[in-house]
Amino acid sequence: MVTTFPQTHHFWRPRKQFITYALYALLPLALLHYLLFTPLPAPKPPLLVPPQAREGAEIFVPSQHGDAAVNARQELPPPPPPDQGQGLGGGALGETQAGEVSASPPCDYSDGEWVPDARPPLYNGTSCGTIKDGQNCMAHGRPDTGYLHWRWRPRRCAFPAFSPESFLRWLRNKHLAFVGDSLARNQGESLLCLLSSRSRADLLYRDGEDNKFRRWVFRDYNATVSIFWSPLLVKVAEKAEQAGVRHNNVFLDSFDERWMSQLGALDVAVLSVGHWFLIPGIYHDGGEVVGCHDCADLNHTETAFFGVFKEAVHRTLAEVARRHGADRKVVAFTTFSPAHFEGDWDKAGACPKKQPYRDGEKELGYTETEMRKTVVEAVAAAAANAGDGPLRFAVLDVTKMANLRPDGHPGPYMRNDPFAGVEDARVQNDCVHWCMPGPIDTFNEILLQTISG
Repeated sequence: MVTTFPQTHHFWRPRKQFITYALYALLPLALLHYLLFTPLPAPKPPLLVPPQAREGAEIFVPSQHGDAAVNARQELPPPPPPDQGQGLGGGALGETQAGEVSASPPCDYSDGEWVPDARPPLYNGTSCGTIKDGQNCMAHGRPDTGYLHWRWRPRRCAFPAFSPESFLRWLRNKHLAFVGDSLARNQGESLLCLLSSRSRADLLYRDGEDNKFRRWVFRDYNATVSIFWSPLLVKVAEKAEQAGVRHNNVFLDSFDERWMSQLGALDVAVLSVGHWFLIPGIYHDGGEVVGCHDCADLNHTETAFFGVFKEAVHRTLAEVARRHGADRKVVAFTTFSPAHFEGDWDKAGACPKKQPYRDGEKELGYTETEMRKTVVEAVAAAAANAGDGPLRFAVLDVTKMANLRPDGHPGPYMRNDPFAGVEDARVQNDCVHWCMPGPIDTFNEILLQTISG
């Protein structure tokens, strides 16, 4: 049966459809008109130091409470670039929104530039009691603070902001040790200060002159950090100039058991040596003197220290591989950290720079290049021999980034109030070690990415 609808129904149906279609067509047009012609509210300008402000200049920072401007004498760099921020992502380790660690492609952290960063450091000269006195530049009265406000930006990948919590979580129930000379100690104390900004470190053990062997524990995580003094990694009878001995006696066929014997208890060993190889030394191998460095007063064959440094590095890594056992272990080697003396060590202005070098402004010297190359090649060879086993070798290639930071050393402020009102006083300068906080904190930012990657 066919049902016949009245004629009036056939007249109104197309009309209703036309109205419906017209409304659907007008809605997108109205939305487009709103987006194109409705002005957006102006963003609230951030509280930044004006570009014309220079280090040490008098600047005015508006009060956030609407009160009169606060006259604040500050020494800050220009504002950070637009990509500055906590959520950088993209390195060997990134933080998800839930705070979990996520893996991503490895990053070449050695190639980059220092860029302004207005964020304050995670610690200061009074909040961290682990800083060796000579590196506590803030407490010793260093007047400029611009050296605190730079961050390293790799060229081809992003660098996540350092997370003490991430490092502590990774280090839970593990033992990490810094092994080497005073730069190894400098880096170790930096890490302790960074981590102490989130969890208290308790000193468990100390021994040796100037507390050269120390151990701490972060009890909240059962995480242990040690520092072992071993300035050449191999066995050495250290110089004693007060007793008339100006040469180190270096035994290339023996290892420094003060730290090597502890290898089995370590999950991570961070090695860092270099500067002590520049000191006059007599070299022993197989029970014989095989050469010496800077020994014109002795009847020995003069030998360049580069070859000895190479032997010590290669032999140490080979011995670590032989002894490490079946447990998982990371051995990271920090490359040579250049000094920045531009004048005499006992005169003002020995390392006078107040800002980093720009890329290309300060090339690496021959010594720094060769020392870095030795470590990079030795670690690569050790990693190839280790294969996919439980022992992992890594290099912390910091030589270039350190070379660009002449402003980060204590200089005369290795002593408290060094000039005491006399600007041209003859004082000792330190243009080798790093202020804390300072550029050496970045070494440990790279360490976090390396061991967690």
